[in-house]
Amino acid sequence: MSGSTNRPVGRRAFVLATAAAAGTAALGGTASAAAFGWSDDGSNYVVDTGANLVFKVSKSNGDLTSLVYRGIEYQGYGGKNSHIESGLGTSTVSIRQSGSTILISVAYGTLRHYYAARSGENNIYLWTNRADTSVASTRFILRVRAGLFLNDEPDSYTYAPTAIEASDVFAKSDGQTRSKHYSKLRVMDYDYVGWSANGVGLWMVRSNHEKASGGPFYRSLLRHQSADGGGLYEILHYAQNQTEAERFGLQGPYVIALTDGGAPSASLFPGTLTTSWADSLGISGYVPASGRGRVAGVGITGRNTAYPYTVGLANSAAQYWGSARSSDGYFSIGGVLPGTYTLTVFKGELAVHTGSVTVTAGGTTTLNTIAVPSSNDPSNATAIWRINDWNGTPSGFKNADLMTYAHPSDVRAAAWTGNVVIGSGSETSAFPCYIWKDVNSGLLVYFRLTAAQAAAAHTLRIGVTTAYANGRPQVVVNDTWTSAIPSPPAQPSTRSLTNGSYRGNNHTFTYSVPASAWKTDTSQYNVLKINVVSGSGATGYLSAGTAIDAIDLLA
Repeated sequence: MSGSTNRPVGRRAFVLATAAAAGTAALGGTASAAAFGWSDDGSNYVVDTGANLVFKVSKSNGDLTSLVYRGIEYQGYGGKNSHIESGLGTSTVSIRQSGSTILISVAYGTLRHYYAARSGENNIYLWTNRADTSVASTRFILRVRAGLFLNDEPDSYTYAPTAIEASDVFAKSDGQTRSKHYSKLRVMDYDYVGWSANGVGLWMVRSNHEKASGGPFYRSLLRHQSADGGGLYEILHYAQNQTEAERFGLQGPYVIALTDGGAPSASLFPGTLTTSWADSLGISGYVPASGRGRVAGVGITGRNTAYPYTVGLANSAAQYWGSARSSDGYFSIGGVLPGTYTLTVFKGELAVHTGSVTVTAGGTTTLNTIAVPSSNDPSNATAIWRINDWNGTPSGFKNADLMTYAHPSDVRAAAWTGNVVIGSGSETSAFPCYIWKDVNSGLLVYFRLTAAQAAAAHTLRIGVTTAYANGRPQVVVNDTWTSAIPSPPAQPSTRSLTNGSYRGNNHTFTYSVPASAWKTDTSQYNVLKINVVSGSGATGYLSAGTAIDAIDLLA
């Protein structure tokens, strides 16, 4: 179950949780008679929040070793605790109380990790400062005992014991697939992830991801559930289908929140949460609100109002994003660390404008109206025919939505083969979102040309959103003209098409088709064959492949 302030989420449990959110206290559950404070049991620092939450942190390695809410233990499975990556090992762990805040600090080499508790709240605030690659702190995982929140969501493999790919994609007996990778959500689509059952909600509220990588459209594993137990993740960097280099520095806060079953309070969400109470705690790398700036744009012209627009800021140190207002393109992005950033305007997920902006501490950088040139949006080019529209995603193509939460072999997937006829009205819905060398290479597109069109050369364009094993399209027209094999663009080297992500680097392949390739009889169909070529890849759905954004033949 996950939550978002940006769009409705179609999971039944999320709807129920949202409905109950109004009954949840602003920053936690009902206060109890317990006193706020901490103690030392010899092996752990024990923190009582003075509400309904008591948690323990190991004095030896900084693991979260216990999470007791209303007298029930939620932490741990398989003898494992909750921690950074797979655990840090021997660390220097300290604790101190400052008024209504308790801070536990963990030092391991160059890494610093923190747990904070506030009096009367059922929350744990976490920060992680990774300074370099000496520690592989790509995630924090909250391990949850088995049997408390069992489910059969796409990211669960409780009921799917048969591994069909690597050791992390499974098939149920009914042919549906499950994997911890199948979150279905982009980073910008959710504020929290977790479960609700029996009057208890356990949530991981994400940070603003300023030190993460991959941008607003990145997809990563968020949680898992199996017969052994469950896990909730805050991913600090994940190499799977990654398009950017790692960023280093302090990431957080992200929040473990427990509720009476409802959604966590919106006051904990990234972009909403304020932590002035942490300003003086001495957290390594912490920058208060006063040391941050804002970027505001008057508007964006040249938009296609059928699509949402997102504005992203990125440099080697940080990343941010915000949605442009549908009426005029106004946007505002706050909490930005000082520096110079590349500003990118996305139509859907397709970059259509880039610029530069400098942010100063305590200031607002106001930008005049951004005009997106017509030529920057490939949809504006006049086409003889077009399959799908250019928006940086395979949305609209056959199986596109399913592939964000299922394996291509899933029984719910329509046949990956299938040719299309221009003018049929089903060109996009009948065309597969992915093409693999070993599965459905050689797809055919049938189309007619007028005499004038057939007398001229034309440019064919194929847009892709990612590729696996350097898979790229080579085209054949009427079995008489074959394009050269294009060079592979830079794409992630890991799995993508089989683990719920089409997000890589958008790229457009162009082919100059000579007039001699076309049929001169206007009553006959021209036939375009699209093959996937590569010298890499394995077999089946792990053969070289690519995800399609749009295909068109320009006038």
